[in-house]
This record gives sequence, structure tokens and C-alpha cells, in this order.
Amino acid sequence: MLFIFCSVFGQKSTSLEFKGQISAVGNYSPDNELDVFTGIRYIPELRYTIPVDSTKLIDFEAAANISGSSFIRPFDSATTDGTLRPYRLWARYSGRQFEIRAGLQKIDFGSATLLRPLQWFNEIDPRDPLQLTNGVYGLLGRYYFLNNANIWLWGLWRNEKRRGFDVVNTYQIQPEFGGRIQHPTPRGEIALSYHHRTADSRDLTSVPSIEQIPENRIGLDGKWDIKIGLWFEASYIHKSKDVGDLTNQALLNVGTDYTFGVGNGLNVVLEHLFTSFDRQAFEFKNTAHITALSLSYPFGLWDNLNAFTYFNWPTKEFTYFLNFQHQFKKITGYIMASYNPKNQQGIQQNELVNQFAGPGIRIMAVYNY
Repeated sequence: MLFIFCSVFGQKSTSLEFKGQISAVGNYSPDNELDVFTGIRYIPELRYTIPVDSTKLIDFEAAANISGSSFIRPFDSATTDGTLRPYRLWARYSGRQFEIRAGLQKIDFGSATLLRPLQWFNEIDPRDPLQLTNGVYGLLGRYYFLNNANIWLWGLWRNEKRRGFDVVNTYQIQPEFGGRIQHPTPRGEIALSYHHRTADSRDLTSVPSIEQIPENRIGLDGKWDIKIGLWFEASYIHKSKDVGDLTNQALLNVGTDYTFGVGNGLNVVLEHLFTSFDRQAFEFKNTAHITALSLSYPFGLWDNLNAFTYFNWPTKEFTYFLNFQHQFKKITGYIMASYNPKNQQGIQQNELVNQFAGPGIRIMAVYNY
């Protein structure tokens, strides 16, 4: 739905766009105490654009996350929940080679696809076909050079929740800040990232309870296309106060992808993640490995099949996820089957997407307008 308003100044025009997404889901997981889950989510989005001149504009976006859900044991017990929260709320000034955006927004970068050490500011789960994630409050500036190099600078405030592979909450009163430099290379690109925040370990019982812990993290990632896709993504996180084995955290992902000429094209993504949590930097005493595999095959314009599997090497446990998608005229339908072990440590968990232990089947319908 699009509304166009003409400005009284010259021939420039402003635009107001209203759109949204409605999704409904039903899930059955027999190994859980409340084995039936139903939910509905509505994300309305409003965007307003004001052209400044032929190359610059100001735009605003506001979106809400409105949801209701029920956990049910049929004919026995049930719990219900409902939320109304801002999903996006930002203002942006942009030109051909730059943008400055302030407010509640999504910040995402890095080369990895499934297991992401640089998932510092979002909680996107690759198994979620809608790619939902809560945003962060902050100011982001980006500048794009003519040779495709780019630089990012950001400052964040009042974001206390864990994100990605965070093991300690953020002390929300203290601001966070950082930046990223990305540069092209032959057949690819490489980037260096930095972020500073103040962590808060008071909700953890296994480590010293400290309210304010200065933390610095450095990330390095690169990606190349040499007939097959190759990438790596690494993150090192250091806390300046002793919180036991959580004082130093190192993560390294290496991955590859290739589309085989089978039928309509079978895309295969393979990644391996190495993690280490140690009191001393690069001690590598408490390590773990996770391998992830993704397969995607389109049956045509309207049907697609995706399969994911994760293998946790220390626990010798597999995670499986299968998703068949069909595009109807106005609605997208999904049938999903999964198996999750009770211990899913190290695999992204999105609070907007419930991942239940044991086997499960899920049906979801999504309407975008």
C-alpha cells in the first residue's frame, strides 16, 4: 500500500509507505511438557521518505512486533502470552556514498552464514525462514568508497540482552561503540571490526558476580569466490576483569559453498566453528567444535526445500531441521520438521523463534502486504 504526497517546494515528492507481515504457526513437540505451541505475529511497518535533492534523502521507519502465543497440553493445561514491542524505529540521512541512521535498527555484517562469530548485534537464526531479529538502539554511520571499500562507525546505548554467542549480558547504562573497515581483494573482500561494551555477569551463578566489566572484541573476516565460495570469520573477546573461564572467548568459523548442477541446482553450505573459553588469553583449554551443513533445492518458482544439520562434537549430538516452502498467490506456506537435543549450546537461539527439544513438526503461514 503506497501513498504519494507532493511537496509544495519544487517538483520533489515525499512518499509514505505502509506494509506489514502476518504469520501464524502451529507446532507439535511430543517430548515437551506442553507439547502443542500456537502463535500469531503481526509486524506492521511504516516508512516515510523525504527527498533532499537528486542524490540525498531523509527517511524514517517504524515497525512494531505484536504477538500472542499459547503452550498447550491438550485437555489438561495451557499457558498464554502476548507482547507489544517496537521492532524498528529509526531515522536516516543518506546519499550516494554514505548513510547515517539513528534509532532502533538491525546491524548485521560478516562473511559466515550458519555459525557466526560476528553476530554481535542480532539474533538471526538460519533455520528461521523469516529471519526475524530484535534490533539495537544506536547510531550507525557508513561510508562507501568508489572502489567498493567501506567504513562503519557505531555507538549503542541501553541494549542489555545477549546477542549471538554472547555469554554475559550488557550493562545497559554504559554506551557501546565500535567500527568496521571492509576492503575489496582479488575475487573477494576482507574486513576488520572492533567493538567495546561493558558486560554484566550478575545473572550468572557459575562465575564471579560483577556489575561492570569492560570488554573489547576484535573481529576479522574474509570471503572469496573462486569457483566455490570460501570464507572465514573470527572473533576474539577479552574482559578486563576476572570472570573465570569467561574472561577470554575465541571463535573461528571456516566455510564453503557450491551450487551443483543437479536438476534446478543444489546449493550446499558447509561450515565448521571452533570456540574456546579460558581464563588466560589463547589458553585453549576449554574448546568445542560444531559442524553445520545446509542444503537448498528449488523445485521451481513456487517450491523450495531446505535442510540443516548441526553436529556438536563434544556432546556427539545432532540437530536436524527440514523446511518445505510453497508460494501460494498471496500466502507463503511452510511445513517444517526438526530434532533438537536438550543441550543446544553454541547454536543461535532467537527469542522470536521457539526451538523445542526433541522431535517436532511445525506448520506456518505468512502473509505479506
